[in-house]
Amino acid sequence: MPITAEIIPSEPDLGNASVGSGSTSYIQKAYPPKDMPFYFRPATGRAMVRPMKNVVIVSGGTIRNPEFIREKCAQIGEPFVICADGAARHLRPLGLIPSVIIGDMDSIDERDREYFKKRGSTILAYPQAKDETDTELALMYGLNLGPQEIWILGALGGRIDHTLANVSLLVAAAKRGIPTKIVDEDCEIFVVTGQVTLEGTKGQTVSLLPVSSVVTGITLDGFEYPLRNHVIEIGSPLGVSNTLAGDRGVISVGTGYLLVIRYYRKEA
Repeated sequence: MPITAEIIPSEPDLGNASVGSGSTSYIQKAYPPKDMPFYFRPATGRAMVRPMKNVVIVSGGTIRNPEFIREKCAQIGEPFVICADGAARHLRPLGLIPSVIIGDMDSIDERDREYFKKRGSTILAYPQAKDETDTELALMYGLNLGPQEIWILGALGGRIDHTLANVSLLVAAAKRGIPTKIVDEDCEIFVVTGQVTLEGTKGQTVSLLPVSSVVTGITLDGFEYPLRNHVIEIGSPLGVSNTLAGDRGVISVGTGYLLVIRYYRKEA
């Protein structure tokens, strides 16, 4: 059953977020389209102020070094930042201010909530009795902004069910046709439905797993173990631990959803 979020009005304190305060504000105003069933939508205001180029979602999983978030935000370039509930704990030490904090607010520290509220973050509070995870709410919000790309940080580690749930959300994003990947300090994870080119270095580990019942037409060029028009069914680990043969690899898929896990470091 559709549910609605309660918006907690922000109280922008421009003095606290000004130059010299040590804070970096990612405040941008945008709202999901009118036909989105369970998101808060202001009674007045358009679907969104302007198209978003990139979105960064910060989830509540493991981030060993918080500076990783700052680096990735700089790398993707002035993103619209969405924080999933208690993931706010990753942002406050960095002085990074997200545009939106979304979730059932069961894990965010009340002091963090007030901190971001005073600095202009929009807080969307959902009932705890809901069907969606907090990261799913964040992703659906981000997808409906129509960005060019979405990166999800802090989606791995901790509870295995949360990790698997976050990985499964990549299929939902693929169905919407918006490039989305989970990024952490060790790897990046995304879903291929057509063709993608990986730029990397020789020896980097790349694993492939089906996340649909069957994936057909799998072709790998530029890998130590190439494939040509291959089929992998769910339950088969055939694609685990391949490696780039050079600095470039091409993955092609005919039908289905193929999960790609690319590790940044070479295996020893």
